[in-house]
Amino acid sequence: MRLLHTSDWHLGRAFHRVNMLDAQAEFIGHLVATARERAVDAVVVSGDVYDRAVPPLAAVELFDDALHRLAALGVPTVMISGNHDSGRRLGVGAGLIDRAGIHLRTEPSACGTPVVLADAHGDVAFYGLPYLEPALVRDEFGIDKAAHETVLAAAMDRVRADLATRARGTRSVVLAHAFVTGGQASDSERDITVGGVAAVPASVFDGVDYVALGHLHGCQTITGRVRYSGSPLPYSFSEAEHRKSMWLVDLDATGAVTAERVDCPVPRALARIRGTLEGLLADPGLDRHREAWVEATLTDPVRPADPMARLSERFPHTLSLVFDPDRAPGGPDVSYARRLAGRDDQRIAEDFVAHVRGAGPDAYEQAVLREAFDAVRADDTVREVAR
Repeated sequence: MRLLHTSDWHLGRAFHRVNMLDAQAEFIGHLVATARERAVDAVVVSGDVYDRAVPPLAAVELFDDALHRLAALGVPTVMISGNHDSGRRLGVGAGLIDRAGIHLRTEPSACGTPVVLADAHGDVAFYGLPYLEPALVRDEFGIDKAAHETVLAAAMDRVRADLATRARGTRSVVLAHAFVTGGQASDSERDITVGGVAAVPASVFDGVDYVALGHLHGCQTITGRVRYSGSPLPYSFSEAEHRKSMWLVDLDATGAVTAERVDCPVPRALARIRGTLEGLLADPGLDRHREAWVEATLTDPVRPADPMARLSERFPHTLSLVFDPDRAPGGPDVSYARRLAGRDDQRIAEDFVAHVRGAGPDAYEQAVLREAFDAVRADDTVREVAR
């Protein structure tokens, strides 16, 4: 069976105030054309279809167009909700849409109920694990500790239990939206940390033939059977080195996996350039970035006059301007943002405690801070779903 694995469309999202709707529509056309031309048997979409729980109308219309085109093509599609989606909204009408070959899996309770498709070698069971917010699904899975690894392990227990009841030789595919250990993050993914730990080990998914992951925006291979497709378009300059693509995956009769990357069309290249303003304007080696979207980091010790206007004359698509003066490390002029760079909320809070009273928090106080941050994140998620 041949699968086309994609995720993280983020329909409705902009790139530094640049409307990406046309680029997203071009990607949908590319997806449909690839499914047709490469004789794909099923499309799998591993979450973050939309960029927010209540997407703009234009994004909803594009999603509707994508569903109609895939259904008209006759290619079954299995899709889960991600942490940016509202599972309840995305899953409206799922029972009816099933009849058109579009299978929306947005309910945690249905993790162990697969979509079963068949090819010449028998059945392939597709299990959809939507994004599982630990604090919201702990009761569903009957667990005490609200952690990503715990809830995913419980969901996978249901998958393996169902698979054990199926005919010998049934192959299996799991769609999941999670941060798996070994994956490389970028700046454009929303933090899903709970209990100070976001990543889960790939071993959680043992026992199935292929795991189609979503959440991280870079296409990457965790193991031969566990892969991220990444987002089809860039959504931050941290993705400047990404090659945007989808996975074309073949499952043979035994469940062995072979995978090929299929490149996605992107509207412009991304470039991150760094130096003094005069240096950036004069360097002939930067000519290749003239048509790229540019993030310029200026290292001038004193902020120069009209930097954006001057940069835009040479690089018309400059979107981001960052000031990072070359100064001695730890000096008094180091920006607050630089002092906080690379620190998560927990570390910032602990450092603040140490600054105020001269000693950092003890183990009990660290646990109290962690619980407070988890409660805030869970509350934010509840409000987002309620919207």
